[in-house]
Amino acid sequence: MENLEVVDGVHMKVIFTFFVSIDCGSKDFYTDGNNIVWEGDDTLIQNGESRLVKNSSSVSQVMSTLRVFSIRKKNCYSVDVDKGIPVLVRASFYYGNYDGRSSPPTFDLQFDGNDWATVTTLMDLLVYYEVIYVPKGTSISVCVAQTKPNQLPFISALEVRSLSEGMYDKGDPNLPLFLSRRFAFGANESVRFSSDPYDRIWVATAAANGITAVTSDSTFTSSNTKDSPPSSVLLTAITPTVSTDSIILHMSMLTGEVPVYINTYFSEMSQLDSTAKRSFSIFADNQKISDPIVPPYQDAVEYTFIGTANSSTTISLVATSDSTLPPLINAMEIFQVGDALTDGTNSNDVQALSLLQQQFVTLQEWSGDPCLPATFNWDWVACSSDAIPRITALYLDGFQLDGILPDFSSMDALQTIDLHNNTLNGGIPDFLGSLPNLKELVSGNPNLCVSGNSCTTTDTGTSSGTGSSTRISYRKKSKVPVILGTSIPAFLGFWIIVSIVAFILQKRKTASIATVSAGQMGGQGKPNGPPQAANGHGPIGGHGQSMNNDFKVEIEQQMGAELADLMEQQAQENENDRND
Repeated sequence: MENLEVVDGVHMKVIFTFFVSIDCGSKDFYTDGNNIVWEGDDTLIQNGESRLVKNSSSVSQVMSTLRVFSIRKKNCYSVDVDKGIPVLVRASFYYGNYDGRSSPPTFDLQFDGNDWATVTTLMDLLVYYEVIYVPKGTSISVCVAQTKPNQLPFISALEVRSLSEGMYDKGDPNLPLFLSRRFAFGANESVRFSSDPYDRIWVATAAANGITAVTSDSTFTSSNTKDSPPSSVLLTAITPTVSTDSIILHMSMLTGEVPVYINTYFSEMSQLDSTAKRSFSIFADNQKISDPIVPPYQDAVEYTFIGTANSSTTISLVATSDSTLPPLINAMEIFQVGDALTDGTNSNDVQALSLLQQQFVTLQEWSGDPCLPATFNWDWVACSSDAIPRITALYLDGFQLDGILPDFSSMDALQTIDLHNNTLNGGIPDFLGSLPNLKELVSGNPNLCVSGNSCTTTDTGTSSGTGSSTRISYRKKSKVPVILGTSIPAFLGFWIIVSIVAFILQKRKTASIATVSAGQMGGQGKPNGPPQAANGHGPIGGHGQSMNNDFKVEIEQQMGAELADLMEQQAQENENDRND
């Protein structure tokens, strides 16, 4: 939903650039009791299975379905946003014993390649997680990732709301704010959209012993607070029943010593006469952190505390010596401050991966950041450990790739490309010869040939008796540094390589070449496997079979060009011999 205009009561007008509500596992498009328009996710994500919770008739429509994921290390939703505009993202989870196992799972929640939370679901209770941050791009990703065997991640709802510029900006804009609690003190029911046009959920908090709830005696008309709490949460408050008492708020929801960002909101409930005064200061663990606060009538003030806190920390509101009334508080937000946001995988690499996914449908099952978080990279890529990771390898063995390779030359950190056991066709792209770091290219696609008008392919028998293979011939220099043609018999190809290498070693003893058989590459980042093994391709047999059915390009920065020239010279000499 774009350009949504919302009016709160009679005074607050907010125009959103986006207001997205996704009912995961649903195909429906509907409006709920809060006037929020929901859309199903069946056209938004390819992976996962839609499931219905047990006793679905007893829960809200949005919580009656979920999407569960049984494959891939992580599964992600992508939502378009405005770069540099703060967003509120909320992910909700209701297990509802959908699988009949009575075993609520635990898994990881991530956004934009950043760790978010460890989701601990409950049998029949909704849990949700919320983050406020400034996106670095024009789209965001929200992912669930499996971390424990047999505990499948799922998601019930995903909501993304744009905020106004300047909201929640008192801290470092590169640090996300993870919601711990948001209170509406003295309220009888929780508050969200449309009372709050930003759809923050303010949980009603009842008065405790020695504390009483109070309500404003007028209609709230405006607020000058920076973070724009809705008027409805400013019309109620809590205050001590004894005028000399303080309000003490415990941070028991926190675990460990953590950085926090705490917003507090104050508004007077009635017009005070000249003899009455309400004035108080804020203390954190008995240390004064604010100047005296005098809540205004029919308006509000906001105070933000940025520091560290733990489960034993207390926030106290203590009346000043000249105050005749006890302190009060209307609303409060408690955030934990996260680590600095990542910049994500190199943008050129991400764009090149997008071209591959556009060309090959089977690759579209992967989404989110391809390299981050580091232990959840895509199955078919390997990444560097740089702060902004680079793609260093593509492992696309048997991914049912059919067609022509797009130009992914912007991935100039690539060292390994494995394309065998697919049905690619057309010319071998010239750009492969320009990749500066490429050391290994493996392809078993018999319909590929050297690019250029002179490229021809024919089926011909081989002396090794392995059947037909594709012959690659060319009469002009190719930009591909080395191509070992599939029509060369295994034993002959081997001796040609040995002869060439021996000749080059005589010229340059520092040069070296390594031979890697297709399908036997190891190392970190090797894929867990393609979606399905390509039909007609089994394990690679003997060396002769692999030589006849796979061409291998071995590139060394110091000798690649010379080896290509020698191969071309030898081809030309063979042509001259035949003509003679």
